[in-house]
Amino acid sequence: MEPIPFVDLTTEWAALKHETLARVEAVFDHGRFIMGPEIAELEGRLAEMVGVRHAIACASGTTALLMAMMALEIGPGDEVIVPAYTFAAPVECALLLGASPVLVDVEPPSGLVDVDRLEKALTPRTRAIVAVSLYGAPPDFSAINALADAHGIAVIEDAAQSFGGSREGRQSGSLARLGCTSFFPTKVLGGAGDGGAVFTDDDALACCLTEIRDHGQSGKYRHVRTGVNGRMSSITAATLLVRLKTLEAAIGNRRAVADTYDALLSDARNAGRLDFSAPDPCVASARSQYALLAENRDRVATDLRKAGIQTAVHYPEPLHLQPAFSHARRSGPLSGASRMAEKVLCLPIYPGLTASQVTRVAEAVLRSVK
Repeated sequence: MEPIPFVDLTTEWAALKHETLARVEAVFDHGRFIMGPEIAELEGRLAEMVGVRHAIACASGTTALLMAMMALEIGPGDEVIVPAYTFAAPVECALLLGASPVLVDVEPPSGLVDVDRLEKALTPRTRAIVAVSLYGAPPDFSAINALADAHGIAVIEDAAQSFGGSREGRQSGSLARLGCTSFFPTKVLGGAGDGGAVFTDDDALACCLTEIRDHGQSGKYRHVRTGVNGRMSSITAATLLVRLKTLEAAIGNRRAVADTYDALLSDARNAGRLDFSAPDPCVASARSQYALLAENRDRVATDLRKAGIQTAVHYPEPLHLQPAFSHARRSGPLSGASRMAEKVLCLPIYPGLTASQVTRVAEAVLRSVK
């Protein structure tokens, strides 16, 4: 049998190749390789899609988080609350600004932040909560924003895995005062290169973010604040403009794959042989990953590899066990994060998967967990 890759970017781009190359050729024709007209075009499209006044394109999802924290003037002496089970970027950004990350636990099997733990993590030094979406689904922003508003702190939505999804009818990216996303090639909306964006309805923050992105400049060689080189390349923006046209269909395909996995694996879930998140009626997930929890995750991964099926683990080690972040303050036990790291296995999920491939993957999982 043909192997089933975990991702297949070659196939995803194949139908868009000629249009994409034409857009890239236009960049070579005008020669504005950094912050060319494609950037403003992309920002307009993104803002309209997310339903916010401002979208600020930037170099990566990590850059987006760093810019958001800089716009909030987070620095030494401040604390930033981050889930203990996520990619390292939010903690890195807080540390780079001299702030102190505070790690809180998550709830298996979703891996989303345990909202009940957030209030216990607050101190007079708390300046922001980074609420991270995982595997395509945003956490409970109604509760998170209410808590933050009551204590006068900011919320940053980390929508790197949920762009194109929504919660309670609102698009991911618009669920907090600042939303950040990533256009890394394997994301639901991935470019041919790295990229990111920050979303906001706040005009003052948008102006600040635009300056921060370009070395803190309000005009040529007029530096009004500390900034970074956070600019997006015009070629990356050109490729994203092409991919945007197919985003709705791509997410629909991902959801269909996930629904099939849910149906085929439900008996094993009910029997307690594995676990995965049940559909949340409040959430339209972007289905960036399909994550299940298996008691013997490594054996299941090995069995699938022998069957020609690639899998991945997002993430094999929680942040509190990472050497670079072991000094970060922990707010209470982090057993949920540890369980996620020990049990999570992500299955292939992308628009090009056929129905027979999805069935083959699910059947291989069921054979293994028996």
